[in-house]
Amino acid sequence: MLVVDDDAGVRQSLRLCLEADGARVLGVGSANAALEALERGRFDVVLLDLWLGNDSGLDALPEMLRRQSGAAIVVITAFATFESAVEAMKRGAKDYLPKPFTPDQVRHAARRALEGQRLQRQLEQAEERLKEVGADDDYFETESPTFWNVLKQAARVAAAVVPVLLRGESGTGKNVMARWLWQHGPRSAGPFVAVNCPTLSRELMNSTLFGHKRGAFTGATSDAPGKVQEAEGGVLFLDEVGDLSPEAQASLLRFLNDQSYERVGEAKERKADVRIVAATNRALEDDVRAGRFREDLLFRLNVVSLVLTPLRDRREDLAALARHYLAGAKLRQHRTELVLSGAAERAIREHGWPGNLRELRNAVERSVILSPGPSIEPEDLGIAAPAEPIPTGSSPVEVALGADVSLAVLEREHIARVIARAPTLEIAAKTLGIDSTTLQRKRKRYGLA
Repeated sequence: MLVVDDDAGVRQSLRLCLEADGARVLGVGSANAALEALERGRFDVVLLDLWLGNDSGLDALPEMLRRQSGAAIVVITAFATFESAVEAMKRGAKDYLPKPFTPDQVRHAARRALEGQRLQRQLEQAEERLKEVGADDDYFETESPTFWNVLKQAARVAAAVVPVLLRGESGTGKNVMARWLWQHGPRSAGPFVAVNCPTLSRELMNSTLFGHKRGAFTGATSDAPGKVQEAEGGVLFLDEVGDLSPEAQASLLRFLNDQSYERVGEAKERKADVRIVAATNRALEDDVRAGRFREDLLFRLNVVSLVLTPLRDRREDLAALARHYLAGAKLRQHRTELVLSGAAERAIREHGWPGNLRELRNAVERSVILSPGPSIEPEDLGIAAPAEPIPTGSSPVEVALGADVSLAVLEREHIARVIARAPTLEIAAKTLGIDSTTLQRKRKRYGLA
């Protein structure tokens, strides 16, 4: 970590505080010294004073990021104002820490900056790897606080080797998330083997998963390995695991308990080193109560559970996702001139999307094929045009819960009132449960001064 402050006493205090938390710290007293340090070595976090004698730390901030874009810059100052916080974020700072601060506040800001950088690197790598495996059902960029929390959990889960249960409605991207966990886990060098459980016949389910011996049943003319053996050293993804037969559930439970299994028609015990990732759109607890699913198997699968957010709860992401799907569809259909109209984007944000990502992708693909003009309209997407546009401008709109207005109108009004009441942008963002960058985007979107 690099501490940039013209006060030697502050530099010393910050260095001792951060070193007590396990960091290696270099302290410098000027912007020029900071730039030289960034040329010589790599830093994860930079604590930058807003004023360095007669020089402005803010003026040096863009050049610092140019020299070391991977560093998370936390601005510290005794002259904290709303305007300086906003300007710091505009220029690329990740956080803002007003003086006086406690050692715990400093350590918390540094840890938060480190965590943000680590997750950002993982998400950037995820996007590239998802492109490599050909998965375009989703991409991991979000302004939704709910989905961002899911991604943070996924980043931690990926590094483990315990079973994971992905829950969520159909079309929310569980298959893509399973591949993401594989690509970013310790088994990425091994295979990823997917099994769509509803397509397996009850009679051949055990054979498909665990293999069979020649002569085990009619048609078994040779020994055959199962999906578990194929996934050795990697990940076995069981999509819609709730559709497994009782016999397959028992065999899977045994495998989860001690990594052992037997091929159908063979008494020989075999071992396999495989991580299980399962997915379901059902409430397995209800299936347990109805006797359709083993409770002990649910406990073993549900060591870690990730609930993927439905699109109706990710409205901040809808327009960006639609443009993402549109870019691919235009290339496939050779219609590179097409754009989404403003009415189409508003309709996309206000539609319920019960089919989630799959429905949105299909609607965009269909619109590219059917749209007669240079822009895609709501009717091309097969959804209704919005009743009213999203309001912009600084004038407040008087609305009440339950009024006949869109969610966008309610969101804009709520954000406007929280900002008006909060002393700083950071406090407003914390009140709203989002980060400062997301709040900046929403203010721009809604025209809030």
